Amino acid sequence: MNTLTGYLRQALTALRFLLAATLVLGVAYPLAVFGAGQLIAPYQANGSIIRDDGGAPAASALIAQASADENGVQDPRWFHARPSAVNWDPATSSASNLGPNDPKLLQAVEANRAAVAAEEGISESEVPADAVTASGSGLDPHISPEYALLQVSRVAAAHGMSPEEVRALVLRHTSSGLEALLGQPSVNVTLVNLDVAASSGQR
Repeated sequence: MNTLTGYLRQALTALRFLLAATLVLGVAYPLAVFGAGQLIAPYQANGSIIRDDGGAPAASALIAQASADENGVQDPRWFHARPSAVNWDPATSSASNLGPNDPKLLQAVEANRAAVAAEEGISESEVPADAVTASGSGLDPHISPEYALLQVSRVAAAHGMSPEEVRALVLRHTSSGLEALLGQPSVNVTLVNLDVAASSGQR
């Protein structure tokens, strides 16, 4: 009987702990984090959503937009993000899982380098590394300033804009200060493309 009573006492103690942990970790903590996010950084906490002139969601500043069609053909009107192992699909964010010694990775890099060189009218030796390698998520909207400036002439010609105008848009969205200090200077392709569309009157 005493053994049964001891088991019941232990079970009730475990149940009370479970309920307390559920309330603290499953309710109070998530609500506190959500509230802090809404108070301190609501833009980032809600997905860094960019809205068009009418207030409708247009894109997320954290996700690269697809710059190629289903056949892999790049649209020359826009700045291109890094290659993506998931075709820029946010529902399947992932890397390629190809190791550095995998022949398939080398083949992909070489194919990307040749394609970028041909599209931008430069030699393959001038193609920066981020133009031919995918990010870990496959959705990173950031590219190096070198890769962005490499695309200025093509984008400007496609929109009937001057290279100076397009270069100014690139510089506007190039990270600097503390943001660049914590990593490397980078250009947000999603933001630049939206600015190019607005400046050229295209949507």
